[in-house]
Amino acid sequence: MKRRVIGILGLGTMGGAIADGLLGSTEPYHLLATRRTARPAAESPGAIEYVATNGELAERSDIIVLSVKPYQAEAVVGEIAPQLAGKMLISILAAIEAADIAAWAPGCRVVRVMPNTPCLIGAGMTVIARGLRPDPEGIALAEELFAPLGRTAVVDEALMDAVTGLSGCGPAYVFLIVEALSEAGVKLGIDRATATLLAAQTLMGGARMVLERGEHPAKLKDEVTTPAGCTVDALMVLEDGRLRSTLIGAVVAAAERSKSLRKR
Repeated sequence: MKRRVIGILGLGTMGGAIADGLLGSTEPYHLLATRRTARPAAESPGAIEYVATNGELAERSDIIVLSVKPYQAEAVVGEIAPQLAGKMLISILAAIEAADIAAWAPGCRVVRVMPNTPCLIGAGMTVIARGLRPDPEGIALAEELFAPLGRTAVVDEALMDAVTGLSGCGPAYVFLIVEALSEAGVKLGIDRATATLLAAQTLMGGARMVLERGEHPAKLKDEVTTPAGCTVDALMVLEDGRLRSTLIGAVVAAAERSKSLRKR
């Protein structure tokens, strides 16, 4: 089987996570990256071939993953626009719309996706944008590439700011909640390592129940909340602290920030 050549423009945290996931896939991928974006040798999978320029990467690749900083995107894409003609480019950039990239590189097929950092451990959430002119083949290809990194979903591109606020920024909310629960355990006498384990495993187990049972979170919450028990007292404190509305507000604020970045 002919190996598909994937060029990764920007081998930082997310680009590196994508590279690791593709190298761990059963598909026969060959990965290219430029030396200017190389990770330290100790962190770089040996199966990545480094090339001298972005133009060479684009020329030799079947698919290009754009993983540079958003402010660098126009210059990087414009530099290699001639080599991108007829190629598929997958952008993982926040705030940059697929139409913008297509305008910088006419003749290039563009699919926009939003992964998050748990892709590093194969537990990520990658959302693929359905543009104004949907490209079923491109969407299917993006799903194939990102499936080894966790789960995927497809939404209209108009929702990508909301996706950024929810799943793109979402791991940070989870880390904050784990930290707070761990602090509570320490306050009650549990050592730090054990308290962090209890908090993180509890969040992971609860999330898995939501995904695997497919039931509304409120129903699962009720299963834990026995009449006159401990859980209902805890839930009352959370409601008094407006945890629910605070989390909703955080997601909305991040989505609005993403929208404002696009308007610059």
